[in-house]
Amino acid sequence: MKTLYFDCSSGISGNMTLAALTEIIEDEKYLVEELKKLNIDGYKIDISKKVKNGITGTHVDVILEHQHEHSHVLDEHMHEEENHIHHHEHGEEHHGHHHHEHRNLQDVCKIIDNSSIDEASKELAKRIFMRVAKAESKVHNKPLEEVHFHEVGAIDSIIDIVGTAILINKIHPDKIISSVVNDGYGFIECAHGRMAVPVPATSEIFANSDVEFRQIDIDTELVTPTGAAIIAELSSEFTTLPAMKIEKIGWGAGTKDLKIPNVLKVYYGEMQEQNQKITVMETNIDDCSGEILGYVEELLFQNGALDVFYTPIFMKKNRPAYRLTVVCKEPDILRLQNIIFKETTTIGIRYRFEYRTELEREFVTIDTKYGKLQAKKVVNNGETYIYPEYESMKELAEKNRIPLKEIYKLKELNNGD
Repeated sequence: MKTLYFDCSSGISGNMTLAALTEIIEDEKYLVEELKKLNIDGYKIDISKKVKNGITGTHVDVILEHQHEHSHVLDEHMHEEENHIHHHEHGEEHHGHHHHEHRNLQDVCKIIDNSSIDEASKELAKRIFMRVAKAESKVHNKPLEEVHFHEVGAIDSIIDIVGTAILINKIHPDKIISSVVNDGYGFIECAHGRMAVPVPATSEIFANSDVEFRQIDIDTELVTPTGAAIIAELSSEFTTLPAMKIEKIGWGAGTKDLKIPNVLKVYYGEMQEQNQKITVMETNIDDCSGEILGYVEELLFQNGALDVFYTPIFMKKNRPAYRLTVVCKEPDILRLQNIIFKETTTIGIRYRFEYRTELEREFVTIDTKYGKLQAKKVVNNGETYIYPEYESMKELAEKNRIPLKEIYKLKELNNGD
């Protein structure tokens, strides 16, 4: 499976993400051209190479045009107490920070919805923005619709987040994972005066996600709220680099010079789908009708269960009963658990976490003397196996008026061609 691995050992920000992903697609013009579909102007994107502690990476900067006309705006903001968490984009003080535009989540979503970028990128960008908005809402104790947050409303953050969504959908990985995310410590200057690192919005984004993070011995901010929201939305796991065949590495350079290389390193490659982590849910039911249990099985499959089955058992008082077993991925636990509680009579569910190995597979169509047959082709240790689909075999058997077992004997299946 095609995998992206984010090495956030030097933190993460919006423009470092753009830079690293731009290196992976090896096409700087793609990002600039796609972003034109947003139909906002007043900015230009500057893409350059920077060296950090001997490592050359790409640096992306969003430069707002006519910025000198707006430089007084920042001074006004320094005296306002309304919703301002001013963060330095990873020391990436985008030139755009001289010009803070007030937009709320609705304004940002409108810009995204009215653009002609692809639907998947629109949805991903809006989910990332929502994470920042929820964090700001909590920090400022205001409802979502009342939060005006200039660091997200400003053009540079729109570019960072929408640009990231566009590049992720262009790369289209099957899986995205990340290292533990490192942030620094100490204080940074912002509109409120001095603020502790991680800044409040970043802390809240981490608190509302599965991100695993820690502080390291670097006296500054390494993770911006935008960067925190991006990795919280994208990554399904926070762990060391798994066994994968690396095809490309993208290096996204920050602005600050630190005692560690200020780069976001993103690996792209092929990871064997071995040892996939799965969840097994089980419950014993002795007071529910067969019709209901059959219906529940269908519902669970429709809602993302990988496998659902019943095992006949005997429970207390010698009651014949069924054990319901559901195999699923971790993010689906809550949804499937709600279905089980709502639809059956059970009042408790057990969980365990296991690993499964899945063989690589592809769906193929085989030409046979009886007609076309749909089948699964799987590979294990260089050997190929063909497993025909039951419904397709049944159709051929009925159409040709032959026994089903005749189709199993076809040489096309047994040669593994």
